[in-house]
Amino acid sequence: MLKRLGRRIFPQKPLKTLSSIDAYERWAATYPPYAHNPLMQAEESAMRSLMPDLKGRVVLDLACGTGRYARLAAENGAGLVIGLDNSMAMLTGRGAEAGWKAGLATSEAMPLANSSVDVVLCGLALGHLPSLDSSMREIARILKPGGWALVSDFHPFLYLNGARRTFAADEMTYAVEHYVHLYADYHRVAGEAGLRVEQVLEPGLSESSKSPVVIVFRFEKR
Repeated sequence: MLKRLGRRIFPQKPLKTLSSIDAYERWAATYPPYAHNPLMQAEESAMRSLMPDLKGRVVLDLACGTGRYARLAAENGAGLVIGLDNSMAMLTGRGAEAGWKAGLATSEAMPLANSSVDVVLCGLALGHLPSLDSSMREIARILKPGGWALVSDFHPFLYLNGARRTFAADEMTYAVEHYVHLYADYHRVAGEAGLRVEQVLEPGLSESSKSPVVIVFRFEKR
């Protein structure tokens, strides 16, 4: 599996790059609601290690897709779980049994009240956006004082070294649009929005790996 993942994230030939909307429209039918490759498994392990107690809390799975983190929050006793995504195709694939509320919205304009959410979980999504500013301001706006946001991204150094976010559909492999956001970018935008960087993890594909594949932030609202 690691060799297959390597061939996909370090493609041997140029791939057609799709917008995130077009990509997830094609991918939705086969996109499972769990971490389905080693990179995602490394990301989820890091996210879990930074996760606060979710029992009784209002939790938002931002850019939820088919609801990987919404399901995790529900399984861990969250009082209310909300999922927001800008892809109707992905939301449709979440399943009626999911046990969480879902809505169509972007991370840059969320239909949620100020200070209404305890924990935001946002996995591997903000790299699809050219700018972090609007999304991070929205995350800060909806979080309660003292609330947390866990945000992960494809590691910028991985991308700068030629790796790409890819998926297979229609017997083809496509790249998904991605924009590099460095640690300094997240730190600056978070601070301007009123969020404090509390912890950062940069896991590799294994415990012994020295090459990080994702970057995971835990922010706290001041």
